Amino acid sequence: MIRVLLADDQTLVRAGFKSILVDEDDIEVVGEASDGREAVRLARESKPDVVLMDIRMPERDGLEATRDIAGDGRLDGVRVVILTTFDVDDYVYGALRAGASGFLVKDTEPAELLHAVRVVARGDALIAPAVTRRLISEFAGRAQRPGPSPRLNALTEREREVMTLVGAGLSNDEIAQRLVLSPATAKTHVSRLMTKLAVRDRAQLVVLAYETGMVTPGWLS
Repeated sequence: MIRVLLADDQTLVRAGFKSILVDEDDIEVVGEASDGREAVRLARESKPDVVLMDIRMPERDGLEATRDIAGDGRLDGVRVVILTTFDVDDYVYGALRAGASGFLVKDTEPAELLHAVRVVARGDALIAPAVTRRLISEFAGRAQRPGPSPRLNALTEREREVMTLVGAGLSNDEIAQRLVLSPATAKTHVSRLMTKLAVRDRAQLVVLAYETGMVTPGWLS
């Protein structure tokens, strides 16, 4: 069973998401929170696989709550998906930096919601490559180009190539095609990158690729 925690200050929104999720045989809603502080508490108590987190809530907002969950070593297996009313939003990039695994627009279709929960629960990337490219480019492009990062010194030349392509929004299959590898080998390289760089998931790897200057916004169409 995929265990899901819902965090939104609007009762009707929580009820709507819950009604979609509980009809699935492989998904269980283990708690509901109406603010960020309660979301963190329930996450620590129930240790869900996925938290669907509204970004704007009282007490502690979704950004602060995400940072608390991502920074708690006891919750390493918990993945946070940010819920937003806009597909491009300053808060979204901040949430990804804080440790979120991706985001969903609140008016998403039920099938997309279910797909997102399952994708994140198995540890894969939630954000589609095209959305990753547009979202991260939008906000990382506002920052000054960073200098070299010592975090990248341990990477092999091949791993640097793979990380650059991940940052550009390519899927494992697209990376495999670009570098003439098997999809399984491309996936292995991505997994090793996340381990070496101590990032939680692919979304964090994308953010790091931009913030260390490996990818310059707009370099790859």
